[in-house]
Amino acid sequence: MAAVPGPGPDGWRVLLVDDSRDDAELAEFAMRKGGLAVDCRRVHGAGALADALRAFVPHAVVSDVNLPGFSGAEALAQVRAHDPALPFVFLTGGLAPGDEAPAADGMLLKDDLDALPGVLRRLLGLTAS
Repeated sequence: MAAVPGPGPDGWRVLLVDDSRDDAELAEFAMRKGGLAVDCRRVHGAGALADALRAFVPHAVVSDVNLPGFSGAEALAQVRAHDPALPFVFLTGGLAPGDEAPAADGMLLKDDLDALPGVLRRLLGLTAS
């Protein structure tokens, strides 16, 4: 499958907010396997997220819901304050009964990473809704 080229030489800039390097690498692998040309950066914490939003200027943000010391809800609020239109997708290993993830543009289980490229294509306007 040919990669869907991004707007720059390194592809679509996707910011991964995750405390787990392994989980972030699996998400990046799923995007590439699904045919997206991506340039990914991983951050954790409010300060690193703020820096990356300014310096990396992502086209989309993919965040874990459960982050030690920094929640997915906090990440979403920070991204929305920076740019309300920036596509934001949650990934989670699962939610506890009764828990709800904050409203984002998409939400996937980490067991369903193969769906991530399609969600990003839709959010980036690469396919019809």
